[in-house]
Amino acid sequence: MNSIKPANTRPWRLALVALAFFSILLGMILAAGFDLTRDTSALNPSATVMAPTSFAEVAKAVSPAVVNIRTEKVIKGGGPVFRHFQSPFGKDDPFHDFFEKFFGEMPRREFRQRSLGSGFILDKEGHIVTNNHVIENADKIKVKLKNGKEYDAEISGRDPNTDIALVKVKGLRKFQIAKLGDSDTLKVGEWVVAIGSPFGLEHTVTAGIVSAKGRVIGSGPYDDFIQTDASINPGNSGGPLVNMKGQVVGINTAIVSRSGGNVGIGFAIPINLARGVIEQLKTSGEVTRGWLGVSIQDLTPELADYYGVKNGKGALVGEVFSGDPAGKAGIKSKDVIIEVDGKKIESSRDLSRTIAEVPVDKKVTIKVLRGGKERTVRVKIAKRRDEKETLALKGPRGETDLGMTVSPLTPELARQLDISEAEGVVVVRVEKDGPADKAEVREGDLIMEIDHKPIKTLEGYHREVQKVRKGQTVPVLVRRRAGFLVLNITK
Repeated sequence: MNSIKPANTRPWRLALVALAFFSILLGMILAAGFDLTRDTSALNPSATVMAPTSFAEVAKAVSPAVVNIRTEKVIKGGGPVFRHFQSPFGKDDPFHDFFEKFFGEMPRREFRQRSLGSGFILDKEGHIVTNNHVIENADKIKVKLKNGKEYDAEISGRDPNTDIALVKVKGLRKFQIAKLGDSDTLKVGEWVVAIGSPFGLEHTVTAGIVSAKGRVIGSGPYDDFIQTDASINPGNSGGPLVNMKGQVVGINTAIVSRSGGNVGIGFAIPINLARGVIEQLKTSGEVTRGWLGVSIQDLTPELADYYGVKNGKGALVGEVFSGDPAGKAGIKSKDVIIEVDGKKIESSRDLSRTIAEVPVDKKVTIKVLRGGKERTVRVKIAKRRDEKETLALKGPRGETDLGMTVSPLTPELARQLDISEAEGVVVVRVEKDGPADKAEVREGDLIMEIDHKPIKTLEGYHREVQKVRKGQTVPVLVRRRAGFLVLNITK
């Protein structure tokens, strides 16, 4: 007699075990807080890219603290009132004498130049952070909130060196304050959101990633920009760059563009760099920076090897200015500064930023390499003089056919340019598109040699220039704040 065998239950058991396993796995994923909608294209290039749903949450949380800034500047003497009567003949217009006889000199009128920018509310007192170039020289500043209300604003302080400005609005009602984050923790590839008013389109939200950090774009002595591909356009200036926690990590400032529109390369000032500047503008209306009193330059591999700096990091001292803090403390030319108060110095810009943040009259411990050996000095930091950044040049000048104007080095010029030499010839003007301009000569350059001949006086400069034939290229050694440069000028 055949026995009846029960049905095979093994496949059902395996299915139940698999279902239980995947249920547990799903629960672990959800418990860990993973976003199942995240962009997985990096793992699977063929996968459809889905934006994180938290972008909407970031925009909702931060947008009320973002403002639109409109400025107005009055320009006088812009041109004749009757512009539509201008003649195509210009000065040869046969009716020119007629109009001048009966109407006299054409009156000039005022023009109002308007610009747009962005900003974000910093505190309950109504301080708003923006860019200096947004409000510089403005006669009127209007701030518009997301709820549509407009307020007049006044400048509390501005810092052209970092392009940061602070304006204040009185009587704000029902406003939100932006939360500041930590820009040092940003990672390349991290999502960020830019909010502002590009081309006047208020509260536009764009998203992208951090493309790079520590970018130097030549805008000032304290460049340290966050690069992002989040769309930034004219009008975004001064608006916040926000991380996925809804915290401001940067101030949108500049773009690289040939067309004037976004090409995926934008720059923001790190909020950690801006904090100290903002606080000083808030309390005193200006920024005071520390001054060491040296000219410095980066270490090339050759210089690092020559001076025995194994890791190639540090700032090489080119010149020590007499009477300034470094000179008083015993720092010497050719020293390599490697540390300030325990902070490692990796480059000349790193040293500049570090010293700038030191309070005036504070004593710091600076470690240098001299002759391959470490030395420690104590330096009392002085106040950086703003006139070091601009030239108020006076004195006799000499025009040359090299496309630049030069002047004898006076004590006043030497002080303004931080030059220790007692004599020499300094460039005070460079003609646009002239020979010197094409060779990248700059105002403030001290001319040391022309074709290996030392230049000490204006007469010696002219004598050597006259020896140069038309079309001839001559090497010119100049001292610039960062060090020595050889520029080839074609007469």
